[in-house]
Amino acid sequence: MAANLLRSERAVRMSVFVVRAFVGMREQLAANAGILRRLAEVDKTLLEHDQALKVIWADLQPLLAPPPEPPRRRIGFHGAGKV
Repeated sequence: MAANLLRSERAVRMSVFVVRAFVGMREQLAANAGILRRLAEVDKTLLEHDQALKVIWADLQPLLAPPPEPPRRRIGFHGAGKV
């Protein structure tokens, strides 16, 4: 707008500078929107994997526990029948 009113070389350069600044801002916003969209996808995937890993961990817990001790055999003579 200043270039139209003032009609000077400097006003034209400033007008071009302002337009380029806005174009740069628009490009950065578009890039940020793409990055934010990708981050949202990654976050969703991580949440799904987190739930799957919790299920796997819960299923593995019994397998990771030490085995129960086997019953001990009684030593000595035990009558053949009860009286």
